[in-house]
Amino acid sequence: MQEYTAVAFCAVGAEKVVSNELKKLSSKEQPAYTIAESGFGRVRFKTKLEGLYRALLSLRAADRLLLELGNFPAGDFDSLFESTGQIPWESFIPRGMGLKVAKVRSNASLLKATTSIQAIVHKAAAQRLCRHYGILRLPDDTKQAELRVFIEKDKASVLLDISGEPLFKRGYRPDGGIAPLRESTAAAIILLSGWKRKFPLYDPFCGSGTIIIEAALYAWDKAPGLGRRFTLSDLLIADKHIEETIRRELTERIDYSRPICITGSDADEKAMLLTKANLKRAQNLGVNKSNAHTEPGVELKYLALKDATPNKSSVSVPGFIITNPPYGIRLGKIEEAEARYTEMAKLCEPFAGWKLALICNHKGFESHFGRKADSCRMLKCGAVDTWLYHYDKL
Repeated sequence: MQEYTAVAFCAVGAEKVVSNELKKLSSKEQPAYTIAESGFGRVRFKTKLEGLYRALLSLRAADRLLLELGNFPAGDFDSLFESTGQIPWESFIPRGMGLKVAKVRSNASLLKATTSIQAIVHKAAAQRLCRHYGILRLPDDTKQAELRVFIEKDKASVLLDISGEPLFKRGYRPDGGIAPLRESTAAAIILLSGWKRKFPLYDPFCGSGTIIIEAALYAWDKAPGLGRRFTLSDLLIADKHIEETIRRELTERIDYSRPICITGSDADEKAMLLTKANLKRAQNLGVNKSNAHTEPGVELKYLALKDATPNKSSVSVPGFIITNPPYGIRLGKIEEAEARYTEMAKLCEPFAGWKLALICNHKGFESHFGRKADSCRMLKCGAVDTWLYHYDKL
């Protein structure tokens, strides 16, 4: 069976998480993933068609998955046009589908004009497809295959999106609230923290519930993509039987009966109602609703930060506080965020011995919290720079 080169895009700083996820998806029974390179928000790897479907359905920390259709020198527009035209587009794009170059980036290369790069790549691909299908032009009023072109040091990479909607759009959160945390970023934080389902987890700023829901999905071993479809299914390489087989296998692995202790609280009553609805959707998406466990081991509390305490069933077992406290647009002023960070120091007494993993966009969090973190790493999601602070013990 043919092997493909794919690129998983993620937050800058989460590449190791995605690489580890791919390694864990590999086994003697399942398709293997050979990682070629990792860095700058991308993990490039090789796999077969089964591996593409499994990655789309299973990756928690990835934002998008794309097929690399071409990787070639592109020192001038002629070479870019000729090499793009040599890609076997007719093996991927079906008759009746349009084509769109959605994003272009150029770095340290002679070709810098992104609009010209965009036009050249589209023209070369469209000419080949039109010639193959015997048409004058590609339709622009139908479903569009989306391309991304990256030129780094005069070498071009032409990528075809097989995700469709970004992978962080699981489908359980129709309303994320103000400045919501991406589901994929929440999953990356959880995996970077080292949390496992045998430990209690508490989020005192749960908002729309993204962190606790991602933790629950991870603990239940529920693949995050089961409730949605992917653009891969619209391409000529799609295989419905393979996709259905993998979906069925992943669905059978879900175990809602696993004992877990996950708690979320918030001072906003509306946020708690939203979390409850999102959690229910997350349970039911992609599976038979009658199989959803009625008591998922997730407790929701409407209370202020100062009243936060460990769940009674977890008092004797140190756990993890994993949270994304309000900041920026969610509070309005930086002074309010800093006051909240200072107030968070009150968590140290009731949660003594617990670990803390916190993400925010404030470099000075430690000075307001009153304690230096054991580690700090940057996670860059889109244009937003955030820092993940980790405390081994409160």
